Amino acid sequence: MKYRGLSIRKRLGLEIQRKMQQHIVAEHPLYQLFWECTLRCNLHCRHCGSDCKTVAGHPDMPLDDFLRVLDSIAKKKDPETVFVMITGGEPMVREDIVTCGEEIWKRGFPWGLVTNGLYLSTERLEQLRKAGMQATTISLDGLEDNHNWMRGNKNSFQAVDGAIDWLAKQTGIVWDIVTCATERNFDELPQLRDYLISKGVESWRLLDVFPVGRAAQNPELLLSDEHFRQLLDFIAETRRGGCIVCAYGCEGFVGKYELDVRDYSFFCKEGITVGSVLIDGNISACSSIRSDYHQGNIYKDDFMDVWENRFEVYRDREWMHRDQCADCNMYRYCKGSGMHLRDGDGRLIQCHLSRLMK
Repeated sequence: MKYRGLSIRKRLGLEIQRKMQQHIVAEHPLYQLFWECTLRCNLHCRHCGSDCKTVAGHPDMPLDDFLRVLDSIAKKKDPETVFVMITGGEPMVREDIVTCGEEIWKRGFPWGLVTNGLYLSTERLEQLRKAGMQATTISLDGLEDNHNWMRGNKNSFQAVDGAIDWLAKQTGIVWDIVTCATERNFDELPQLRDYLISKGVESWRLLDVFPVGRAAQNPELLLSDEHFRQLLDFIAETRRGGCIVCAYGCEGFVGKYELDVRDYSFFCKEGITVGSVLIDGNISACSSIRSDYHQGNIYKDDFMDVWENRFEVYRDREWMHRDQCADCNMYRYCKGSGMHLRDGDGRLIQCHLSRLMK
């Protein structure tokens, strides 16, 4: 595949970013740790990559088991330099979620959580804040009708709306709204942008659904190639407007749109600066990875030993230089796209660049 959409100026920018990325890969400092604390969820979202359910097939991970991981990390790293992100499933279904935050904070680790917002009452938010919560990401997949349809709950939008009101009044919390763009909500993205600005939201991240988990059974959610290009145009336009910090998520390399839709060029940090502890104790990278690229397990391995001495499959990605990536002239910048877009056999599920060339 030969892509010829880069200007000389854009190529120079990508070369500078590539050199910086090479240094980070060589150092692979652990900066972010996801904890998949539960597979239970209080919603049944049509695009869920994890296919989470109200009653999960695996029990929640005991807090003490995860705290032993943090104690291991603290022996070799300053806890303040590793941000713990609690995820799931839906973390808020854990009755001990406030205690989880308190114990993580006591050990000196900053922490936040990813949530669908349904259980984020003002009282709960204040409890989490007192427990040391410093960041949160809340999902919002359209205006009221579309969001509630996607989430399968008539109260979901109202709950998120109230959480936004509370967060907009706070200081000292980093938070953003993440939206999955689909064929259903695509046309209302400008209205959604106006709504978020009116609510005082300062940071908005947009993704597009990829065919994994429950989303694989709902192909009508997937953006057409034309709408995918228009999504990137919309993000670039919104960024130029300056009323809200808008960015495309770390989904894949997007050719000429690089550095226009994000503050940095595409860089899959999974296994490089980002690690995770999954519900069954498996040690992996970003929790969005559904295929088995696990590097160890906390019930038999020391986390930091695994981090320092394994993860080669993440840090040397020449093995991805195959199939459709084999003759791609953008591989030097893309490095085979995100690990979450590789299936268990290493095949690329979705190539963003090829979609832009159709």
